[in-house]
Amino acid sequence: MFRALSLLCLILIFCFRVSAQTLFVTGLVNDVKGEPIENVNVVIKDLKGTTTNSQGIFRLRVSGEKEFLLVFSHVQFETKILPLNPMQINDTLRITLTERTTELEGVEVVTQNPVVNEVQSVVKIEAQTAKRLPSAFGDFNKILVTLPGVASNNELSSAYSVRGGNFDENLVYVNDIPVYRPFLSNAGQQEGLSFVNPDMVENIEFYAGGWEAKYGDKLSSSLNIEYQEPTSSGGGATLGFLGGSAYYGGSKGRFSHITGVRHKDSRYLLGTLKTQGQYFPTYSDIQSLLSFDLTNKNSTYINKTKLNVLLAYGRNRYMTLPVSQQTQFGSVQANFRLYTAFEGREILDYDTYQAGFRLTHRFTDKFRSHIIASGLFTYEREQYDVEGAYRLCDVNTNSSDRFDECVVVRAIGSNYDYGRNGLWANVYTIENRNEYLLSSNSVLEIGGGATFSNIQDEINEYSFVDSADYVQLTRTAFNDLDINSVQYFAYIQNTFTWADSMHAMTVGVRMNYWSYNDELLISPRLAYLFAPKWKLPTTFKLSIGMYQQPPFYRELRNYDGKVQRDVYAQKSIHYIGSFSRVFYMWGRPFLFNSDVYYKQLFDLIPYDLDNVRLRYNPDKQASGYATGFDFRINGEFIKGVESWFSLGLMSTKENLRDDYYDQYFDVDGEEIPTSELPFTDVADTSRTYIGHLRRPTDQRIHLAVNFEDHMPNDPTLRINLSLVFGSGYPFGPPRSVRYRNVFSGDEYYRVDIGLSKHFIRKDKTFHSIIVRAEMLNALGADNTLSYTWIEDVYGNNFAIPNSLSARFLNLKVSTEF
Repeated sequence: MFRALSLLCLILIFCFRVSAQTLFVTGLVNDVKGEPIENVNVVIKDLKGTTTNSQGIFRLRVSGEKEFLLVFSHVQFETKILPLNPMQINDTLRITLTERTTELEGVEVVTQNPVVNEVQSVVKIEAQTAKRLPSAFGDFNKILVTLPGVASNNELSSAYSVRGGNFDENLVYVNDIPVYRPFLSNAGQQEGLSFVNPDMVENIEFYAGGWEAKYGDKLSSSLNIEYQEPTSSGGGATLGFLGGSAYYGGSKGRFSHITGVRHKDSRYLLGTLKTQGQYFPTYSDIQSLLSFDLTNKNSTYINKTKLNVLLAYGRNRYMTLPVSQQTQFGSVQANFRLYTAFEGREILDYDTYQAGFRLTHRFTDKFRSHIIASGLFTYEREQYDVEGAYRLCDVNTNSSDRFDECVVVRAIGSNYDYGRNGLWANVYTIENRNEYLLSSNSVLEIGGGATFSNIQDEINEYSFVDSADYVQLTRTAFNDLDINSVQYFAYIQNTFTWADSMHAMTVGVRMNYWSYNDELLISPRLAYLFAPKWKLPTTFKLSIGMYQQPPFYRELRNYDGKVQRDVYAQKSIHYIGSFSRVFYMWGRPFLFNSDVYYKQLFDLIPYDLDNVRLRYNPDKQASGYATGFDFRINGEFIKGVESWFSLGLMSTKENLRDDYYDQYFDVDGEEIPTSELPFTDVADTSRTYIGHLRRPTDQRIHLAVNFEDHMPNDPTLRINLSLVFGSGYPFGPPRSVRYRNVFSGDEYYRVDIGLSKHFIRKDKTFHSIIVRAEMLNALGADNTLSYTWIEDVYGNNFAIPNSLSARFLNLKVSTEF
């Protein structure tokens, strides 16, 4: 249907004769399966030519009335030569190319390889798959968590970490325009939705490491999204218990547009949390992509000059009035219960405006240039004033009259949290990217730009605990910040393939200079691909590169809110080896991908993970590593729908410079607790250097499944399953050098199931209606997000688990028109 609509628009717009001497040849190039082929060279023999676009369409101007030869060539297909008489061209050409084959020792080898197109190791996901994934809010980022090496232990948050990195180390581009996540959110329930709107997505590319030099300066990953450019009018809407969305797109002549709105209201889901109270969380956003074809009517190229404009506004309003919380933890032999009564409220508001454009112009058939500009303005306000009075007791687990009751009170106290924070941020980026075809086997890319940022931050927060007969101030931060900086960047890279199409290589280097600390960064990157001509398509890939991330904002601020000026870029060298192979089961192709990687980390800024807030310590530096294996199998386990299974094994550790703790001993050789030092004579001391410790996002095992099925005789009745299992993150007492990240948290496991029925209505305004029921957290897992530390009257410290959402049934109704 999509190709038919594209062909119809092509006929209406381009198929006409300019004069008896100047004509245009237009056409559509497909493979034998009817799929459009991109980047086919279409050349008038010995004269000029063009290439097909992503829809397989080409347009070429011809002159004169003599017959000529039109040559169609592509590295993966047999060359086709078509004789044409200009005076007899009355319709759009339909060209079919066959796959190029080679006879090798009696075995036929097909050179078309679904995994040979990218030199780097990249995952491509169908946009519809992301929309069908069952999740709490239909957030796009949840599809990423089903990939190997991507971790998130919080279904309420859109944040994710990749191969041992943190939430701030991921690049996100929409139509080559960089987008940003909120700055002040400190809990998943406070967040809105991720920027990417699933209703508007056309293409998805995800790099878990080893990406090209033309993409920016982060340590962990790059997500590249392309929004749709509709060729016909249409839209849809979804309404459920947790919010809704709607989108509409269309085209007219040389202009196309798509607009999407979303609304999230999570109060029903937050009602399943163990912290009881009144929740008022809402988030709404609207996004539009406007596309203009500015090509001159007499041009020989389709989309010679093209303009994309992206506009977005997001509004978040979160308020909660906590009332009480009851948490039971421990074991059968030693079971404890914490009861907390709250008074106060929490507020988080933010308004974010993002806009950008991408102007593309093809000067010749070999040279194309892009100008990309974007701007971000955000205002965020965080206010909280909450006091919690708690009681910790032993729970009777013996069979008696007082079974499951508190029998011994271990601690009574209160904690108080106060904050009045505000942040204003303006970020503007201008960039130029250029692509030049040096030959049929070599492409040179070069570009550069600058980012101008201004961040103003007002910090006023403190916390204290009244426990075990004393008051302890646990946190203070007061400061007013105003940071202005300019970041300049440039890159150059060359991708070339061998004549046998078995080898390809991308070599590039990226430069970055930041005015704030006068640091110049040079990041060389190399990727190599070997695709032997075996019976089953197979590739081997190797990527080596330097990735350096200058501090943006939070990395500069220490625990007390003070800004450190002598903070420099965190650095990582990626070593990645990849193996991909297509194999067949049940007569259908499947793709097996595996990566082995080692990331050497240095000049790290240590941080602690508190819910979804990252608290950096720029006063210290660290070195470390991340290493692991990723495996993924995807294909049509059920005919007609794609599913996949992912497994990631990983270990990441860091070693802080000059990180040690001192121990004090009395005359009997017993260690003296720090709290008793003023009252005890010290007979001996010792200093212990800590060495390598687990990083806060060290998730050793990550298993994920995205599975789709339908009834054999009724494909309109479908079931979608999302399964995620992750081993626990490390944790330890706050601000403790000796016990930092020495404990392992509870594992995270979650199963979300969606059952949907599609009603097809022919010749109706609403031609499709979908009724969907989703059982979220179907197994009722009591997953732990973080831990609160409390000390009892005996000096013992307890880590109190804070749990996530419980089982929840969500209903949705969707329609398309």
